[in-house]
Amino acid sequence: MAQRKAEFPVLPLIVERWSPRAMSGESISETELMSLFEAARWAPSSFNNQPWRFVYARRGTPDWDSFFKLMVNFNQQWAKNAAVLIVALSHNTFDYNSKPSRTHSLDTGAATENLALQARSMGLVCHGMEGFDYDKARKELQIPDDYTVEALYAIGRPGSIELLEPTLREREVPSDRKRVAEFAFEGYFKGFKKEA
Repeated sequence: MAQRKAEFPVLPLIVERWSPRAMSGESISETELMSLFEAARWAPSSFNNQPWRFVYARRGTPDWDSFFKLMVNFNQQWAKNAAVLIVALSHNTFDYNSKPSRTHSLDTGAATENLALQARSMGLVCHGMEGFDYDKARKELQIPDDYTVEALYAIGRPGSIELLEPTLREREVPSDRKRVAEFAFEGYFKGFKKEA
């Protein structure tokens, strides 16, 4: 991808993954959707607890409006052309002993990244967002109290940039990233002196 360049060698798919908003409005098949969830299935998790859960709606089905209305207006502008909307959840406790899990959100993040990479490898768009009503999602989707609502994802086939509002078109490019030295520190957290 011309706009992005890795500092160090990584799998090309990792650099190629980004979050476009332009989607065609075409549907995706059941097999394609299940392949995304299959990729999420293989993510690592503490004690192999696999705390992630996904609740979804396909465009054109009775459930679509409930999911669509969760989003803020800004996200509705472009997500209207998604094929599927997915709400990602994480179970706050371990299944084997019902004790709190400190890594449930982290583990679910790994699963959603697998899903996003799989989508990219299949030529699909996967755009995650926090611009939606978390409390309303919990109520409308009947999510139990021991689950955390993490994020909402719009999945679809790539579409023309012309399908976006003019204000969004200029943003429809892969973003850059911080340099590794800005977030990876040997020995101690950068900016703080190590205690003697």
